[in-house]
Amino acid sequence: MRIYTKTGDSGETGLFDGTRVKKHDVRVAGYGEIDELNSVLGWLRAGSVDEATSAEIGRIQHDLFDIGADLATPGATATEAFLSSRTQDLETWIDALMDALPKLKSFILPGGCHEAAVCHVARAVCRRAERACWQAHEAHAFPPGILVYLNRLSDLLFALARQLNASAGVADVEWQQRT
Repeated sequence: MRIYTKTGDSGETGLFDGTRVKKHDVRVAGYGEIDELNSVLGWLRAGSVDEATSAEIGRIQHDLFDIGADLATPGATATEAFLSSRTQDLETWIDALMDALPKLKSFILPGGCHEAAVCHVARAVCRRAERACWQAHEAHAFPPGILVYLNRLSDLLFALARQLNASAGVADVEWQQRT
C-alpha cells in the first residue's frame, strides 16, 4: 500500500469529508500541532517512565488523535461529556502530582532529567497547539471542550515534568530574575 496520493502536491489537502483546503488552513495547522504534540508524547513514553504513567500518556495520545480527527472533520460534534470527563481525569492527576511535590516558590526552568526535559517540550508544543486550535475555533467553530482539554493538558505536562524530576532525584531549577 502506498502512503502517498500526490493530491497534496499543489498545496492543498483533504479534510475527512473530502473538502479540499489549503495546507496552511487554520484547521490543518491545528491538527498538525496536535500531531506534533502526540509525537512528542510518544517520545516521552519511549523513555524511562513508569508503566502507569506510560499507560496514562497512551490514553492522552488516543484523545489527541480523536481531537485531530475532529479538527479535520467539518461540523464535527465531539462529545462534550467525553471531553469534560477526560479533562476532569487530567485535573485529578494534576492535583495528585502537585500535592506530592514541594510547593512552588518561583518559576522554574524547563529541564532536569531527560524525561522531564521531553515533558517540558511536550508542554510547550501543547501550548502552541492550543493557540493554533483557538485560531481554528474562531474561524470554524468546533466543540470548546477541545480547547479546555488542551489547556489542562499543558498544566498536566508541567506537573508531570516536575514529578519526573523528583522521581529521578533532580531538583527543579528556579528562575533567578535579573537584578
